[in-house]
Amino acid sequence: MVYVTRRTTFSASHRLYNPLLSDADNERIFDKCNNPNGHGHNYVLEVTVCGVPDPLTGYVLDLKRLRDIIEEHIIEKVDHRHLNEDVDFLRGIIPTAENLAWAFWQILEQKIPSGRLYSIRVYESENNFVEYRGEPIDVPRYLVSTTTTLHDDDEILQR
Repeated sequence: MVYVTRRTTFSASHRLYNPLLSDADNERIFDKCNNPNGHGHNYVLEVTVCGVPDPLTGYVLDLKRLRDIIEEHIIEKVDHRHLNEDVDFLRGIIPTAENLAWAFWQILEQKIPSGRLYSIRVYESENNFVEYRGEPIDVPRYLVSTTTTLHDDDEILQR
């Protein structure tokens, strides 16, 4: 088995916030990442595909083709966007690096024309990254509404 990786970058902002929690709990858990205006990162995305090289080309997957797939299906949708507000496939998901890796996998897995998707790494900073290899996990989606208010009794009420 041979592993090929395409590395690319994107810049985006996000806010780490769970609408089921109080403002105080969100502040305690997410700290500065809970800024109501969001904050930004210069992300690095690595997508690894594994397989047996084609005997005619020597490629597991042409990296130019992988670049184009990533660009069309991920980068064009997230680069210079607010991940909570502007990205449909992340709507209602807390946009942690962990959840980004999972969401990117859901999009890319069926788009890879040869080999198979092996891993997705999302670097949020030079020192912090996550890696997802397609294991089944549950990623909750939360109600997204500008009219949702969390009250002290921890009930979500619609205005």
